[in-house]
Amino acid sequence: MNKKSDIAPCLAVMGTGSDVGKSVIAAALCRIFADRGLRVAPYKAQNMSNNSGVTPEGLEMGRAQIVQAEAAGIVPHVDMNPILLKPTSDVGSQVVLLGESIGNQTAMDYHQKKARLAQTANAALDRLRSKYDLVVMEGAGSCAEVNLLAHDIVNLPMAEYADAPVILVGDIHRGGIFAQLVGTLDCLPRHFRDRVAGFIINRFRGDLRLFADGVQWIEERTGLPVFGVLPWYENIRIDPEDSVVIERPRTVSVNTEGMPVVAVIRLPHISNFTDFDPLRGVTGLTVHFVETPQNLSAFSAVILPGSKNTRFDLAWLKTSGWESCIADFNAGGGHITGICGGYQMMGSRVHDPDGLEGEPGTTDGLGLLPVETVLQAPKTTTLSRFSWDGIQGTGYEIHMGQTRPHGGTPLLVLHERNGDAVNDADGCAVDHRRTIGTYMHGLFDTPAMITHWLNAVGITGIDVPATGGLDAKMQQYALLADHVRCHVDVERISTLVKIENKTR
Repeated sequence: MNKKSDIAPCLAVMGTGSDVGKSVIAAALCRIFADRGLRVAPYKAQNMSNNSGVTPEGLEMGRAQIVQAEAAGIVPHVDMNPILLKPTSDVGSQVVLLGESIGNQTAMDYHQKKARLAQTANAALDRLRSKYDLVVMEGAGSCAEVNLLAHDIVNLPMAEYADAPVILVGDIHRGGIFAQLVGTLDCLPRHFRDRVAGFIINRFRGDLRLFADGVQWIEERTGLPVFGVLPWYENIRIDPEDSVVIERPRTVSVNTEGMPVVAVIRLPHISNFTDFDPLRGVTGLTVHFVETPQNLSAFSAVILPGSKNTRFDLAWLKTSGWESCIADFNAGGGHITGICGGYQMMGSRVHDPDGLEGEPGTTDGLGLLPVETVLQAPKTTTLSRFSWDGIQGTGYEIHMGQTRPHGGTPLLVLHERNGDAVNDADGCAVDHRRTIGTYMHGLFDTPAMITHWLNAVGITGIDVPATGGLDAKMQQYALLADHVRCHVDVERISTLVKIENKTR
């Protein structure tokens, strides 16, 4: 601990741009320092992502900080991500403050309220620093957006508030790593530039020895150390922070003689796409995110995922040509599963009388399930325990509105929400469960549930890993920590915040 102030020191991980690896490196550092016996907490003042989760209190926060909390071996709390922005359009987002939605705001509206929101973010960080030995902070996007620096509440001004040294992460796989690092420093005013303590270079392919002269050039040019160069890996699966990792998926050519293939429709406002990571980890099964309309007959199943703007994405399915592709697949006996917003779209209509997602009105659904949805407050955010045909599972619900069936049969039985016992039904199934929908995120986190779903969609003969859920994730966090320890000078990083090992 910091004996002088009796509050925890902070270490900040910031980037030269989006999707350079900040979240994953922060998760690795959380695990590494937790393995040393320290009480470590993650923190990101403001997260912009439609990939969120639910805390044990039934509050909403960004999934990246949930991942980092899991890696640190602690329970996620909204102080770790006090502000979550969930984009609903190109110029507006739903604002989630300390886990609760406070409505949709345009970028300009939000910008004008930043001073007050900064106070909320600072207070959340102060609370974490009073409870933990170390706080690993994460920045957002590029930390050198010069037009935003004056009002930035997540990058260098927040590091300055916390008096945190900054590790700057760059992605060599994108090319231009020298310009990324040097250019970022050159864009910063002196007081922010001096806060950068060194670099981590991420996603290197090839022989690391061939980049030794590159490391030397960076260190001589900047006067700062390269703490490590992380090689590309394929064997570690960590939930990504945002859907940038699945942007612009191409038309998929399916070899019908090969392994079974599942298509996930990549909606414009896709949310919680990590629902399908457990499926992607099943050997013998291929999962593709597809965006361009195509014939779906070669796929074993099609999934309509969650959405942060159900009516917009429903209209997109209709105007893009996807509606007819999905209808043809359904008419041909194909298996279709809808999750959350995808479930809402599969019904007859989606009503938004109060304009929660935009202009008030009603949009006709895809007509695949006999259900009808009304979007309305308050927002449902629950950790849930459920069963499907007696098979137990755990997941979470995040949605606006209620969906009422007028036919079909319920899919799941809910036994518990946020720790309270319930006896509710969820979802809808028709055509001998060939077409199903549910609000349950995390449906595939339980191995037995994966097997049950595979059987329901006619996919058999695949061995699902015996370990799933948090146990499987903890194994991946351990692999990630080992990978970073092997290639990054963690001892040198630990001296930045003057922390000591503790007996666990």
